[in-house]
Amino acid sequence: MDFPITELLSRHESVCWLEQHFHPHGLHCSHCGAARAQARLFRHTRSGFAVYRCCDCQGIYTVLSGTVWAGCCLAPARIVLLLRGFCQGQSSARLARELKLSRTTVLLWRRKLQQQAQHLAQVQAQEPLADEHCETDEMFQNAGEKR
Repeated sequence: MDFPITELLSRHESVCWLEQHFHPHGLHCSHCGAARAQARLFRHTRSGFAVYRCCDCQGIYTVLSGTVWAGCCLAPARIVLLLRGFCQGQSSARLARELKLSRTTVLLWRRKLQQQAQHLAQVQAQEPLADEHCETDEMFQNAGEKR
């Protein structure tokens, strides 16, 4: 049974959650770095995001600016639920049905997020470890061996 879960989430709460996780140090202008206090509300997008205009550089930005979701036209609740579904390992078909999206759209966002995660992993792997000693756990995984 699929539930119409997007209607159960508040748009305001979803935007607050996205802002908290995408901009943990506060929302800033993506052009000059000025704080949101130095901006004014410019308009709202069709999907429900507030668009701010920076008073310093006259640039416009949203909660999604500077993220992989920049330029996305999905509603805030759908973005939150897509992220939740991806993290839980739900299938693209199920997410598409629950969120009333096409499977192609869900697969596109899943691939974008995977590419972003892979890019960040490569960047982080090149940096040396901060400690001189490194500990590992004693879990061994069987990577495709037949036994």
